[in-house]
Amino acid sequence: MPSNSPPLDGIERAAALLKEADGLLIAAGAGIGVDSGLPDFRGTSGFWRAYPALARRRLPFHEVACPDTFASDPRLAWGFYGHRLDLYRRTRPHGGFAILHAFGERMAHGSFVFTSNVDGQFQQAGFAEDRIAECHGSIHHLQCTRPCCGATWPADGFVPEVDAAQCLLTSALPLCPRCGALARPNILMFGDGAWIGARTEQQYRRLDAWRSRVGRLAVIELGAGTAIPSVRRCAETQGVPVIRVNPREAEVADGVSLAMGALAAMQALAQATDLI
Repeated sequence: MPSNSPPLDGIERAAALLKEADGLLIAAGAGIGVDSGLPDFRGTSGFWRAYPALARRRLPFHEVACPDTFASDPRLAWGFYGHRLDLYRRTRPHGGFAILHAFGERMAHGSFVFTSNVDGQFQQAGFAEDRIAECHGSIHHLQCTRPCCGATWPADGFVPEVDAAQCLLTSALPLCPRCGALARPNILMFGDGAWIGARTEQQYRRLDAWRSRVGRLAVIELGAGTAIPSVRRCAETQGVPVIRVNPREAEVADGVSLAMGALAAMQALAQATDLI
């Protein structure tokens, strides 16, 4: 069984990789947010525990998180995403984020984040906007559902009011400022042919430019599962050992396996590197 007791040999080897590096790539999946109190929607049962209104309707995650729902039932779609937007705005990142940021601050080329999360937790934790690549987009940015053009815009002015018992938006639906059509999150959904990926593509270009400058890269992967392997693929294709932090699926072919939660692992690494 996985434990939050630090595997000392793994911690020491991971600490050595960090101490030798001049740049840190942080590859993060949904599991990194669990210690902040965020759900990771692990399996249909986990999703329905977080959204009982959708459980009653027997609606799985992939049927709600798709463009078709914005067309067929926009208040349900925005009930789900509006609740998430409010949740992410209110959630404070756990202390492991600050430790990751401090690791990067020690290195000549700093850190860069590659994440499948759309929650904006790294920005809240103080990571620079131009050092984050969000491969699935961001709930904090909107786009047109049509889309009428390739524009995206911040969701700052949208404050959703949601009936959580029904998972329905009760306030006004957000609209595209250009054509007046329904707006949606700039998130890559299931079966999504209308996602505007320009913002994420620009982030990728910044990541590539940063990576080309780093001579001794360290990679920490946290909370990334195998069901959607985007984050694991990014971590494993850097040509260096991976420090994999995952309480359930920690095995790694080349690197260090830490079968722990993100916060406990970062606290142990901070001690091992004399950060705290």
